[in-house]
Amino acid sequence: MSRFEIKMPKLGESITEGTIISWSVQVGDVIKEDDVLFEVNTAKVSAEIPSPVEGKVVEILFKEGDTVAVGTVVAIVDIGGENSGDEGVAVVSKTASEETPQVKTVKTEEERWYSPVVLQLAREAGIQPKELDTISGTGYQGRVSKKDIKSYIVRKQSGSTTTAQPAVKPSTQPVASVAPQPVATAPAPSSAKPAATPEVQRTTPASGTFSAEGVEVKEMDRVRKVIADHMVMSKHTSPHVTNVVEVDVTKLVKWRDKNKDAFFHREGVKLTYMPVITEAVAKALSTYPQVNVSVDGYNILFKKHINVGIAVSLNDGNLIVPVVHDADHLNLNGLAVAIDSLAIKARDNKLMPEDIDGGTFTITNFGTFKSLFGTPIINQPQVAILGVGYIEKKPAVIETPEGDTIAIRHKLYLSLSYDHRVVDGMLGGNFLHFIADYLENWEG
Repeated sequence: MSRFEIKMPKLGESITEGTIISWSVQVGDVIKEDDVLFEVNTAKVSAEIPSPVEGKVVEILFKEGDTVAVGTVVAIVDIGGENSGDEGVAVVSKTASEETPQVKTVKTEEERWYSPVVLQLAREAGIQPKELDTISGTGYQGRVSKKDIKSYIVRKQSGSTTTAQPAVKPSTQPVASVAPQPVATAPAPSSAKPAATPEVQRTTPASGTFSAEGVEVKEMDRVRKVIADHMVMSKHTSPHVTNVVEVDVTKLVKWRDKNKDAFFHREGVKLTYMPVITEAVAKALSTYPQVNVSVDGYNILFKKHINVGIAVSLNDGNLIVPVVHDADHLNLNGLAVAIDSLAIKARDNKLMPEDIDGGTFTITNFGTFKSLFGTPIINQPQVAILGVGYIEKKPAVIETPEGDTIAIRHKLYLSLSYDHRVVDGMLGGNFLHFIADYLENWEG
């Protein structure tokens, strides 16, 4: 009998653990390659983990809600052959044994895969295969997850069910806007492992309990717990310094107003300021490679790729940072398409590990919600983060051949937080002013 170990995967740079949200299989289930085994949540992403092999599940070592270190064995699959699979159907409960042939039927005839849990819930609710095919999926490759089918059943019982409803999607869907607050999904560097804090947090009172008169205690969700840990870790790890500059972006605003309609018809995406800002950041990182680094003890790790992360807020208030890889190799059109594509994937909860992995610098946009500027917290293990404020009209003194005059200009605050261990004031100031000058002198 040959056995295969299913291990907790690494779903992002410096991610050291993941929390098992739900199991899609149980001991005795016969599985095929790419069948979803379990759903895992990390600080960066939630994902359904497919099986790399086919066989029979013989052991599940962790329960739902357990937080497991990357590389730890979470389940064992017997890959000894077809006979062991047949035995598995006989060993498991009646419900599970009935599910196996149905999975095969759906996969071959309908070309859509459903986990045993989903099929079981659908059968118990009287949902026929044709009706099941109309349900929108938020799982891996658009598959219907346990949350999707449960939500659909609730809505059906209440009489409000329609096909392909966005409401099927979980509440953790990202919105299209960029985060209005400091980036909070920072991965921890390999040298820092704040394991003590989550253990303390798990002892907090349960949600909905009252600790004092007029005070309701609600426990943080898993993502918010990790965010809290990483923010504290970042502040303890990096001595933060923040510089702020005011930028005259009148030329940029006029250029966008002139070209946004034609750009949309040509590229099929809206022309925002973010591609331009990202281009400016990429060129600044090329000019000042000392900012495109991370720190390992007393070693400075210079990154050969310029991968710019852009913070995006979620409906539940949490954050995620999709990454534009090799941003310095993309022109403005390519950056606009890449950013828009990542936004759509984030909105649909379809971000894959590679979409949030490998960032070397982060941009967070406070201006989305009309904040002038902020002091963002560094997205570890990076050493700098750029905050973008709200563009507003201001009277300003400008120089003309006839002398100084007052005019209405579009002004923008940029704030750069940097790690003072490796970025000094001169480097940070020069880097920030490079971006400011690039935007002020924008020609398109």
